[in-house]
Amino acid sequence: MTRQNLTNSQVSLPEFTAVAGKIGLLSFGGPAAQIALMQDELVDKRGWISQADFLRALSFCLLLPGPEAMQLATYVGWRMHGVRGGLIGGSLFILPGALVVFALALAYVTFGQNPLILKAFMGIKACVVVIVVQALLKISKRALFTPMAWAMAASSFCAISISVLPFPAVVLVAAIWGTLVLPGAGHPARQMIKGSHSTATISILLAALWAAPFAMLWLFKDVFLTKVAMVFSTLAVVTFGGAYAVLGYLGQTAVADLHWITAQQMVDSLGLAETTPGPLILVTQFVGFLAGYHAGGIGLALLAGLLTLWVTFIPCFLWIFLFAPHLESLMAVAWLARGLAGVTAAVVGVIASISIWFAGQIWFAAHASLALGPFNISLPQWHSVDGLAFSLSAIAAILLIWRKWDILWVLPAMALVSATISFL
Repeated sequence: MTRQNLTNSQVSLPEFTAVAGKIGLLSFGGPAAQIALMQDELVDKRGWISQADFLRALSFCLLLPGPEAMQLATYVGWRMHGVRGGLIGGSLFILPGALVVFALALAYVTFGQNPLILKAFMGIKACVVVIVVQALLKISKRALFTPMAWAMAASSFCAISISVLPFPAVVLVAAIWGTLVLPGAGHPARQMIKGSHSTATISILLAALWAAPFAMLWLFKDVFLTKVAMVFSTLAVVTFGGAYAVLGYLGQTAVADLHWITAQQMVDSLGLAETTPGPLILVTQFVGFLAGYHAGGIGLALLAGLLTLWVTFIPCFLWIFLFAPHLESLMAVAWLARGLAGVTAAVVGVIASISIWFAGQIWFAAHASLALGPFNISLPQWHSVDGLAFSLSAIAAILLIWRKWDILWVLPAMALVSATISFL
């Protein structure tokens, strides 16, 4: 029996928990890097989920509101160990980053940004570039199985990087395109995972837990925290397309409409979220913390941060437990299977676009905008190249690709090297 054929029962819950914790601790760099990490740990190294199932799950999560990488971790946990596995997979993906964000937020309002810490995170980001490129190569080999799939990936790349088409629109077009033109029939429906019947019960419980803060805040007539709960609950429901789709809504609401934070603080919050483990949507926690701090000091900041976490992520679990039990039966429908295959092909283009953008932001200090009719292209200025960041990425590539070092050692090593060089 190959590792790719392992069944759920052959992977113990403690073993899965350990790996889920590792993923949560090392999930730097935003959704593309996090998906890359899960690909490496769950598919390539351990074979706990097949490549086909992983790609279908990713396509499915992209259709849901909220952070796709966190929902993917939840789904994989559910596939392997039912509700318990889903709760463990999703929670451990969030908690390390949430604790780091709380610590950084406290430091931010107390001391401002620490240059040494920022330089250490530079080493991490330089390493993340390599991780994303690795995943891109692996996923493209398995997802782009026809010339039409390649065309869909190229189109999604252009749509995201050149025309700045909204991500949900890209996903919708890819799904329709795949349904019409991609070959293949539906997959045979598979038996439900043991214990999956309990997802209905847990979904009701999660909905009640989501609503509970509103009842308590109404009882105590807390206007500010009620507004926090409303804003971030709305964000969790209406923002399709992952964390990057959240940013526009969040910036408009928190900066322009409610004046909770300044535009510079919004930029700082995004920068800190980019360099911490966990989903990029943890930027909401930082914003909620700052809003609470400005309204009533540290105590209210902690309450607002916790409330933001609660109303942002409880729905993410809810969507998975509501819809995941039906994915296997839906995949037996040929046109739906082709639609998800189209989304998967588009994802390759999206990851490629994000990879280039992320590398450009790390390796170059300045960028210029090139207008081509209705299109706008951001080009790096070669004279602004950051030699240290580029060198760190090269070292990370050698360690990860050639020497086959585990990412668990490479990430802190790059952070230490970057901080040491900057200190000297």
